[in-house]
Amino acid sequence: MSQPLTVTELHGAVMTLRLNRADKKNALNSELYNGITAAFAEAAANPAVRVVLMTGTADSFCAGNDIVDFLQNTPTTADDAPVMRFMRAMANFPKPIVTAVNGLAIGVGVTMLLHSDLVYAAQSAKLQMPFTNIGICPEFASSLLLPAMMGHQRAAELTMFGEPFDAQTAREVGIVNAVLPDAELAAFAMERAQKLAQQPPNALRTTKALLKRWPIEQINEAIPYEASFFMPMLKMPEAIEALGAFMQKRKPDFSRFS
Repeated sequence: MSQPLTVTELHGAVMTLRLNRADKKNALNSELYNGITAAFAEAAANPAVRVVLMTGTADSFCAGNDIVDFLQNTPTTADDAPVMRFMRAMANFPKPIVTAVNGLAIGVGVTMLLHSDLVYAAQSAKLQMPFTNIGICPEFASSLLLPAMMGHQRAAELTMFGEPFDAQTAREVGIVNAVLPDAELAAFAMERAQKLAQQPPNALRTTKALLKRWPIEQINEAIPYEASFFMPMLKMPEAIEALGAFMQKRKPDFSRFS
């Protein structure tokens, strides 16, 4: 059985974190959240690591939360909840994060991109933030970062409709730096990560700290604030209907809600 998270040996000073649940489209479960959090802690403490490169496997970067695991292990806003530890670890990671979106990116698979420093996507990548579609709300400080990045109207369109969008749209609204042919993505992302790792390390860390200095307090406030809505909403009738419909492979019916 393959490990859900593959941490490669260093390529120069680049550590690669590869989501490796291909059979589940790399959906995140508690084990994977814990693994990523531990990997970020290891990378932050290891002076040999200057850059982290994140990517997925097969045709998926990350299909969001594993719904079955999420419902069986519904997290709270407590500090020891795996999802909350993961969010804090990534948001506050002091070194550059380069992310290669090799395919499907849904929910947290998109919002984690907002905490990457450089994001490159394959032409075939499909992104989606279907939070309202399943009766919940945006998370991972995306309600703060998306409007700041692209303006209220475009953020509202992507989150309120929750419709899929392509890599080029993601580039146009600022989520993605560049779009590459599928066959070229991995090499290009690694080349950029390697080049970044050759920069003066203290200068890189200081530049990232300055770029994030002004929003980071808001980000750390937004993560638990959003969760204070998100977590209770999972148990409300709209989410129960939406998630039940998802599990039963039918269209949800929200007509009775006001």
